Amino acid sequence: DGLSVHSTNLTFTPHDIKPGAYAFDVGTAGSMTLVFQACLLSSFHTPTPLTIKLRGGTDVRWAPSWDYFSHVFLPLVSTIGIHTEVTLIRRGYYPTGGGEATLTVHPIEKLFVFSADEPQNFTDMNGIIHRANLPDHISTRMKHAAIKTAMRQNLRAMIQVDAAPSSSSGTGITLWSAAGPTVLGSAVLGEKTVSAEIVGETAANQLLQEIKSGATVDRYAIDQILPYLALAQKGSACLIKDISNHTKTNMWLIKQFLPVDFKVTSQQDVLLLQVK
Repeated sequence: DGLSVHSTNLTFTPHDIKPGAYAFDVGTAGSMTLVFQACLLSSFHTPTPLTIKLRGGTDVRWAPSWDYFSHVFLPLVSTIGIHTEVTLIRRGYYPTGGGEATLTVHPIEKLFVFSADEPQNFTDMNGIIHRANLPDHISTRMKHAAIKTAMRQNLRAMIQVDAAPSSSSGTGITLWSAAGPTVLGSAVLGEKTVSAEIVGETAANQLLQEIKSGATVDRYAIDQILPYLALAQKGSACLIKDISNHTKTNMWLIKQFLPVDFKVTSQQDVLLLQVK
């Protein structure tokens, strides 16, 4: 009730999730990864696996890229016990979308503590450059710029190129580095007014900044995994470079629904975030 423009009150009465297979069309280039994240949050307590197929945008603004979702977000939540399988069928870009992917969520009995409160030694950088309906040299230049930036910091870089047709043209890069129980990531979309070199260099620098800070969860992932940490056993902890207003709002909102609290304390050059 109350789901309308200008409404100030919304009433939602949840029911048990029925396992099975579901298919949804987000419409145009609406973010599929955001919808997958919303569905995942309520799907891992079903008695049998649940599969969701979506159509929409895989790599669009203001949302996790497909590769960030696959190689950063999902590995992070897997450490607390969430078991999923994802398949990318086709990428979708602004404005027409047309991307397709599936997410299968397996049932679990409980979630585990996420313990990433000690700095890790990140030595490798992995990545994927995606490109649709654009010339090869764009991804080549982007790749070289990212690798060159990583090598300056003695980071080994391995970047693949995923080139495939789509209903709209688009490109971008996602980078990640895994160590111990965690993974850091960055993602940048290509723009007509920004050179491929700048896109690749920016993505690499964003990841390097997270690594240098001593963080164990990057500033975008912490927003995305907070609800899962709150649902897990109390005692989860991680290190973050800084805390955004978005993260503060997310913590406040979660506390309106769940009997948890969050504590953020300064620890040398990073912040220690704990779930109480």
